[in-house]
Amino acid sequence: MRGRRFMRRALIELVFGVLWVSTLSAPLVCSGEDSFDISELATAGEALDAGEEREDDHRYGEAIQLYEAALDRWKDQEKSDREQTSAVRDLIYALRRSRVHFAIDRRYTDTSFEKRLLSLRRGEALNMLDEVLSRVQLDYFTPISATRFIAHGTESLYMALGNHRFVLEHLDSVRQDDIDRVKGTLIRDYWNRPIASRLEARTVVTDVCDLAYQQLGLSGSAVVMEYLFGGCSALDEYSHLLTPDRYNDLTGSIQGEFVGIGIEMVAQSGRGMKLVRVLMDSPAEEGGLKPGDYIVMIDGKDCRDYSTDEAAQLLRGVSGSRVRLGFLDPSGRSHENDFRRRAVHVRSITRTVMLDESRGIGYIRQSGFQHSTPQELDDALARLEQDGMKALVWDLRGNPGGLLDTAAKVLDRFIRDGVLVTTRGRSLDQNQTFQARTWNTRNYPLVLLVDEDSASASEIVAGAIADHERGAIVGRTTYGKWSVQSIMHMPRGTGLKLTTAKFYSPSDKNYSGVGLDPDVSVRPHETLYRGQRPEDVSREMLSDPDVAQALRILGKRLARSTGS
Repeated sequence: MRGRRFMRRALIELVFGVLWVSTLSAPLVCSGEDSFDISELATAGEALDAGEEREDDHRYGEAIQLYEAALDRWKDQEKSDREQTSAVRDLIYALRRSRVHFAIDRRYTDTSFEKRLLSLRRGEALNMLDEVLSRVQLDYFTPISATRFIAHGTESLYMALGNHRFVLEHLDSVRQDDIDRVKGTLIRDYWNRPIASRLEARTVVTDVCDLAYQQLGLSGSAVVMEYLFGGCSALDEYSHLLTPDRYNDLTGSIQGEFVGIGIEMVAQSGRGMKLVRVLMDSPAEEGGLKPGDYIVMIDGKDCRDYSTDEAAQLLRGVSGSRVRLGFLDPSGRSHENDFRRRAVHVRSITRTVMLDESRGIGYIRQSGFQHSTPQELDDALARLEQDGMKALVWDLRGNPGGLLDTAAKVLDRFIRDGVLVTTRGRSLDQNQTFQARTWNTRNYPLVLLVDEDSASASEIVAGAIADHERGAIVGRTTYGKWSVQSIMHMPRGTGLKLTTAKFYSPSDKNYSGVGLDPDVSVRPHETLYRGQRPEDVSREMLSDPDVAQALRILGKRLARSTGS
């Protein structure tokens, strides 16, 4: 699970934004790669060498995956093994370094970053720094000093001066000796420099801007952006300053609509963009794309070695515009088609079927928690109940989360009374308890399917189902994200996704970093349903090990209730 951690809201209206619980900050684009196999690496040192090779090739996403997997494997080594312990410490720093470089790469493949942020005058950028730091210090769920925030900005700038994309953009004609001299000054004069106030923070960053301009000709906006984005990203893995494009993506995800072709994809080096999900009634579905396909060409450009972000930039476009894609199906057959971008509605409920008509076992797959989810769920339940449903398989596998109050509302359909979830943060408005409303509650037997990518709002549901003993949980340990983010509108079209609270199950448990274990564990397996005809869908689902286990559990439960 940890090797995939990198990949991956009561809409409570506050003065400055909304509360959101999700692993993803943009819809329908996964930001990491598939889980990393390190079985051939014998030691932490070998893992470090393998990761550094990928860093040297600027394959930071792969390096992150490798380092995370290696730390999972070796972090608990016996302290007596000094050489191994030292290598583990080096892995921790290498992971941090790769994450910073990966973030820099993402910014410099984002056109909205270049057009709307790098174009700012230095004073405008510094004013933005003041506002963001003020918001962080006011609302982050634990106190943050100006020293810590600025220190991480200095680190981000230091690494940017050695990042190939940053150098190509700003310092292509600058001598390496001059760059190294500035890096040395950053370490000597600014590394972890004590800062007493936001005013002093602005003064220090202004001094660094002067240094970088005088020695390198580097613009003040480029310097300040490293302090802004680097400071925010170092708070925790879910807090980020969002570029205008990423902020628009997130607001589209909240509303359940965006412009595009309707795919969720993940880059696989050398193979292209693997389709993890194809939205219903989308241009992608209409054009023949299916989960498990690989996009290899975008408008004539070979994308097999592109990052997810690089490919996503090519797939962006205004409504009505076309993009031509070349793609391979799982058998390796080649296809090509034109796709017209348009507004796509993101449905939360992506599959509603009767798995076993004779016993009345229904199935609902839910992919997110957004504004429309409660009504979508009610409609799905009503259809299945009309067909004679007596028990339900509720599938939240791969569901990264969404709106906090939506999680409480859907739980209200299955839990009659008691606490559903609580949140606790620094400010009073972050401390809330969500109670069941004893309205329209279903009582039939329930199995909840979860996996390592079931996160946030999905974990709120799993925690409540477990604590209220409302049903059996089947699958794999959940992701382990038990925190709440506020989404705040910031200057220049940016957004701040900031962790402002933790959430707790009805029995006051928080599974942050560890995840919630299922009642019945099933070995990991891929679940990419490609069938479109009803008979193909049924065959795929019945061969799914998680679904098969759920059917056995519900079958026994129904048999006991009828006495047969």
